[in-house]
Amino acid sequence: MKFDIRVAGVYRARLSVLIFTAPGQGAQTPGFLSPWLELPGLAERLGGWSELAGRDLIRLGTAGSADEITDTSVAQPLLVAAAIAVAGLISEPDAAAGHSVGELAAGAIAGVTSAEDAIRLTRVRGEAMAAACGAEPTGMTAVLGGDEATVLAAIDAAGLTPANINTAGQIVAGGTLAELEAFAANPPAGARLRPLRVAGAFHTRHMAPAVDALAAAAAGTSVKDPVITLLSNKDGAAAGSGQEWMDRVVRQVASPVRWDLCMATMSAIGVTALIELLPGGTLTAMAKRALPGVELLAIKTPDQLDAARALVAAHATTVNPDAAPGSAPELKKES
Repeated sequence: MKFDIRVAGVYRARLSVLIFTAPGQGAQTPGFLSPWLELPGLAERLGGWSELAGRDLIRLGTAGSADEITDTSVAQPLLVAAAIAVAGLISEPDAAAGHSVGELAAGAIAGVTSAEDAIRLTRVRGEAMAAACGAEPTGMTAVLGGDEATVLAAIDAAGLTPANINTAGQIVAGGTLAELEAFAANPPAGARLRPLRVAGAFHTRHMAPAVDALAAAAAGTSVKDPVITLLSNKDGAAAGSGQEWMDRVVRQVASPVRWDLCMATMSAIGVTALIELLPGGTLTAMAKRALPGVELLAIKTPDQLDAARALVAAHATTVNPDAAPGSAPELKKES
């Protein structure tokens, strides 16, 4: 027996729930799209999205150098396009969540926007964030280990922002290079610091100009309510409507990513299987620690599609088409 699940402030247990997750910037590696272009129709789809992205996604995903695909305005549409394309080759999950820019892929998978609008918005987001990075020298540093309260207090004392709270023992601080330098000179007790190779301080106040640009683009985008449970980076909660989700995604550009809370919600709604879409690896590594007992699959190559489809068949439940408009997704009872 599988039980209904509603995300409207109350979670009810069910025997199985499958979630798709879409990784964020930093997951891309040179050539990661190469083996996928042999699949029927995929090159054509990516070619069409390249026009919307303003970049040759096929060339970038197959022959782009590490430096080239690290560029914020390149990496973001490349990642969102890859995640949406691969999701379409599997099946429909029960829930979706994306890390940072991955939220735009998750929104398309959940039916809030079209794939084309997701790519268009990602282009605006990436270009605006790249421009914001040029306004002032900023960066990010991963803080690994240490007591969480002590780490957060030290980040605040340094004038930095906890831009990503990913999982226990993994927090990313963002701010000016001068602030990060001072932080490195006086790190939190018991923690290791690892400077990240990023263009700027994402998900901090330094990205405020990008919020305005994305808000303007989002205002002209048609949105629908999600047809599956769609989690938000803001607080891990499920979006109650498409417009609520869009508003959250826009503000998230300059606000911390709470992936730890997303995983807490996954646990609360009884997720039993998690598929990380292309290019997989980052989010499943976090889930190994935070979601013990959950079946995990990080999609990297096409030969994993059969395993992904089998996981969906074993864990996913269809969406109830009779759910009230504007309500959170309700999943059918199956026996």
